[in-house]
Amino acid sequence: MATIAVTGANGFIGKNLVVRLNEVEHQVVEIGHDLDVEAIAEKLGGVDFVVHLAGVNRPETEAEFEAGNLGMSEKLATALGQLEKPLPLVYSSSIQAEYDNPYGRSKRAAEDVLTAYGKASGAAVHIWRLPNVFGKWCRPNYNSVVATFCNNIAKGLPIKINDPDALLRLVYVDDVIEALLALIANGGGTPVAVEPVYQTTLGALVTEIEALRDSRKTLVTGAVGTGFRRALHATYLSYLEPKDFVYPLVAHTDPRGMFAEMLRTPDAGQFSFFTAHPGITRGGHYHHSKTEKFLVVQGKARFGFRHVLTDETFVLETNANQPQVVETVPGWSHDITNIGDDTMVVMLWANEVFDRNKPDTIASRVLPQ
Repeated sequence: MATIAVTGANGFIGKNLVVRLNEVEHQVVEIGHDLDVEAIAEKLGGVDFVVHLAGVNRPETEAEFEAGNLGMSEKLATALGQLEKPLPLVYSSSIQAEYDNPYGRSKRAAEDVLTAYGKASGAAVHIWRLPNVFGKWCRPNYNSVVATFCNNIAKGLPIKINDPDALLRLVYVDDVIEALLALIANGGGTPVAVEPVYQTTLGALVTEIEALRDSRKTLVTGAVGTGFRRALHATYLSYLEPKDFVYPLVAHTDPRGMFAEMLRTPDAGQFSFFTAHPGITRGGHYHHSKTEKFLVVQGKARFGFRHVLTDETFVLETNANQPQVVETVPGWSHDITNIGDDTMVVMLWANEVFDRNKPDTIASRVLPQ
């Protein structure tokens, strides 16, 4: 366990970092921007690593850029210089440091002050010029277009796009935090890059977020398990109000029970569930190419199969106490009967989204009545 000093702990990146540091049982020492040099130096006693996240990027006056970015870095560097032991440090700068504007100049000046501390003390100082960072807990309508668009679209508020073709370079906050943890773990001795860096356009960003919003109605959820879409999906959901954590499904009911679709995918099928009352049989059809996976999660079931050419039959029984996936095979007619005393509940995955114009579902008796 290490002791980590963090400036800007109440900011966007800082909140995410402190949570993760606590998870891995590091001790956190928060350094407030209102402290003087002596107070900062006192807090740094016993610290193993410094993460400098404090900064100003949307002040009311340009003078606040220098006070918030350069001024805080000067106080920190001076306090570090008073310590007997040099401390490794990482500074979250910005790609704006490459530009000649008030914000960029203040970040570049802060970099110079911290770099000078490293040269004078021998401490490892890492300067990270981060592109736009996005993720949960980022303040909307401030300095992150991703946060603003996710928040406003999630809440049904208007958004404004001046140039849909404008390019964005983005890093996800979880990737920033993982890089910080890796740097802390090696004591600052080995540089760590924040990766991956995603590139998109404003127009494409809005299209992606609107698709996430609309998925509750279309039930179509895209490839949100990896990469940028995974990060954006998590970010978008973080801006939902608690009352919107739930959304309804369309349930189809008849004397046999209920059926409802839960999730569709563009290229990996769809998920649904159905119920059946005791003695009820569902199915009685075959498919040419469509395949399905059934899982009984409540009750007892009997599956019947018949080969449509040879009339070979096969019967199996399963129940919720012994989880088994039962697959339907092309060319075999199949049905499922509730042989228990209670309502049967079955999860179902089909490898393709149902197409009413080409259902690939042909009625066919399974077993003699």
